[in-house]
Amino acid sequence: MLNVQNIIELISKILALMLVLPLHEFAHAFVAVKSGDPTPKLYNRYTINPLAHFDLLGLACFAFAGFGWAKPVPVNPNNFRNYKKGCFFVSIAGVTANYLTAFIIYPLLILTFFVPNFGYFDDVLQLSLRYVFNFSLAFSVFNLIPIYPLDGFRVVDVFSKRRSKIYKFLRYQGIYLLYFLFLLSIFSDITGVWQINILGYLLSKVVGYVSMPITLFWGLFF
Repeated sequence: MLNVQNIIELISKILALMLVLPLHEFAHAFVAVKSGDPTPKLYNRYTINPLAHFDLLGLACFAFAGFGWAKPVPVNPNNFRNYKKGCFFVSIAGVTANYLTAFIIYPLLILTFFVPNFGYFDDVLQLSLRYVFNFSLAFSVFNLIPIYPLDGFRVVDVFSKRRSKIYKFLRYQGIYLLYFLFLLSIFSDITGVWQINILGYLLSKVVGYVSMPITLFWGLFF
């Protein structure tokens, strides 16, 4: 049964995702266009409008498992002025944008602890900023997994000259392993059996490490 706290959490998650996911995909589109490829504009993805980027299954995974995905921005690397540079910078644009978002949001989150509380509005604001911070880092780390079609694989693809068995697995079979781990995470969330949430556990550990430079830096001022 929904109570006030559940509603506040749901609203906060939606508000956070409306910022985190579009920024990630728009970053890909922005760098692709600047690299010479007009494809994102042709497909109406050169925008921060959340509706242009949301994927229903990816959103559901975010809601249940705390990590998910958006619709990939269509890109034609053959249009890049410099093929390798274009592929590399487009690949890392999304995770870079998310990490920078977390860096900027963190001090704002800290400041909310020092202002007077005005009831539910403050609760939504503080929780939304916390979700933006957490989701941004989780989305960055998740997308660095070197499995197609995630950004991490696209980086590997840029520098991989030899199509080894490992490469072929990451390109063609790795996604099935990812789906399996997703299902375990969702099942864990529903049943409360946290021990089977392998992907969630690993991501939370890595997120903890990558968040340290941000918290340590802003800790110098707060």
